Amino acid sequence: MRTPSRRRPRALAAAAAGTLLAPLLTGCWTGAGGGGSGGDSLNVLMVNNPQMMELRKLTAAHFTRRTGIEVNFTVLPENDVRDKISQDFANQAGQYDVATLSNYEIPIYARNGWLHEVGSYAREDTAYDEKDILPSMRQSLTGDDGKLYGQPFYGESSFLMYRKDVFKKAGLTMPERPTWQQVAKLAARVDGEEPGMKGICLRGLPGWGELMAPLTTVVNTFGGTWFDKDWKARLDSPEFEKATRFYVDLVREHGQSGAAQSGYAECLNNLTQGKTAMWYDATAAAGSLESAASPVRGRIGYAPAPVVRTENSGWLYTWAWGMQKASRNPDKAWKFISWASGKEYEELVGEKTGWANVPAGKRASTYANPAYRKAAAAFQDVTRAAVEGARPRDPGVQPRPAPGIQFVGIPEFTDLGTKVSQEISAAIAGRQSVDAALRTSQRLAEKISEEYEGR
Repeated sequence: MRTPSRRRPRALAAAAAGTLLAPLLTGCWTGAGGGGSGGDSLNVLMVNNPQMMELRKLTAAHFTRRTGIEVNFTVLPENDVRDKISQDFANQAGQYDVATLSNYEIPIYARNGWLHEVGSYAREDTAYDEKDILPSMRQSLTGDDGKLYGQPFYGESSFLMYRKDVFKKAGLTMPERPTWQQVAKLAARVDGEEPGMKGICLRGLPGWGELMAPLTTVVNTFGGTWFDKDWKARLDSPEFEKATRFYVDLVREHGQSGAAQSGYAECLNNLTQGKTAMWYDATAAAGSLESAASPVRGRIGYAPAPVVRTENSGWLYTWAWGMQKASRNPDKAWKFISWASGKEYEELVGEKTGWANVPAGKRASTYANPAYRKAAAAFQDVTRAAVEGARPRDPGVQPRPAPGIQFVGIPEFTDLGTKVSQEISAAIAGRQSVDAALRTSQRLAEKISEEYEGR
C-alpha cells in the first residue's frame, strides 16, 4: 500500500498550505508583534483549550522567573489557530517559534521542511526523560525520516461522559461497553430529566477537527470509510450514509440547542453547567469536569466510545508542541517545550489545580503516580484503555489507504474535511437533507480520488 509520503514535495506543500488564502484572524495577543521573537522572548501560538489556558497562567511565575525567557502567547479557537499556524509555518515567516500542532499536522509539516526536529534535544535533555513518553505518542509525532518533530502536551482518545446522578434518578444504567443504538435510546430517556437538560451533546460546528472528528469515528464503527484501499471515495456508501443520518438525527432530536454552532468548548460548557446529560468527545475533557472548580465534579461517569461493528471506536490524538524551522530561538524554544511537556509541569498543575486536571495521556509515569491515580480514579483507567486500544492504521472494517481514525492522514483532508463538515452541519441546522449533504460531499471526495487512484 502506497502512502501519501510518496507525493512530490512541491505538490504536498501546496496542498498542506491550502488554507493560506483564509483571512488572518486576531486573537488574544499578549506580547511582541509582527517580526518574530528575539532576545529573551518566545512567541507561542496555541489553541484555546482549558489545559493551554492554565499553562498560560502558570508560565510567567514558574518558567519565565526561572529561565528569564518571556513567553508571548497568541491564543485562538481550534479552527482559527489551525489557519494561522499553517500560514506562518508554510511561509516560514518565523513570527511564532512554537505552536500547538496535532499528530495529523506534524508528519506532514515535517515532510515539507517546516519543522525543526526536536528528537536530538529530547535525547540530550536527561531531565526530560523522553523514554517516559508513551510509544503511541512518540510514533504519531515521528516523521518519515524517523526523527521526532513534536512533543506531546497531552494525549487523548474519545469516550462517552454522562451524569451518573441523572441516570440514577431516571433508573437507568450505562452499559459497560455501550453501542450507539443504546446511547440513542438513553438520550431519549434522559432528555428533559432536569429543567433545560438535553439528552446528549455532539459537535456540530463545521471544521475537520470539530464536527468531523467525532462523526468519523461513528462512520468507522458503522462500517463506513472516506476512501477504500484503492482510494475510491465512499461517502455515498450505505454505511457512511447510515452513520451520518444517525448522528444528525440524534443531535437534532435529543441534542443541544444551536448544535450546528457547537464544538468542543460549547459541549464542555453544556455538560459542566447541567444543560446536557451525556457527551461523546475527547478524554481530555475529564480533567476539566473533575477539577476542583467544576460544579459537576464527582457526578460524571465515563464509558468507552460507543461501537456498532468494531471492537473499539475511540480516536487517537495529541496536542503537541512543534518548533518552526525558521525560529531564531530553537534552544530557548526547547526549554519551553521541555518544561511544558515535562514531569515538573505535571507536578505543578497537580499542586495548583488538582491532579485530575493534569495534562495526561502522554507519560507512563503519570499513570503510576499515586496522587494522579487517586484524583483521576473516575476516568484514568478508561482513558488509558482508550488510548492504548486506538488503532489508527486499522480503525474500521476494511483496509485503509492512509492512517488516521478521526481524520485521513493526507494534506488535502483539511480542506476536504472542512467542506464536508459544512455540508453536514447544514443538515444538522435543518437547512438541507443528509442526502443532499452527502451528494455534494461525495463529489468533493471524488476529486481527491482522481489524484490518488493508482498510486
